[in-house]
Amino acid sequence: MKLLLDSTRCQGYGLCQEPAPDLIDLDEWGYAQPRVAEVPADGEDIAAAAVAACPNSALRLGK
Repeated sequence: MKLLLDSTRCQGYGLCQEPAPDLIDLDEWGYAQPRVAEVPADGEDIAAAAVAACPNSALRLGK
C-alpha cells in the first residue's frame, strides 16, 4: 500500500504527522512529505489515521 500526497491540496496544517510521525515529515513550511513510498503492513492503520486527519484530503492510500 502507498501513501499518496496531492501537494496542491496540502495547506501545511501538519495534522497528518501527529498520528504517523514515522511515515510523514513536514518541510520547513509545514507541508507534508511522505517518508516512505510503501507503507509497511504493520503501519497501514497508522497511515489510515494520517489520511483521516488531513482536513483537505491531500493524502490517500493507494496501490
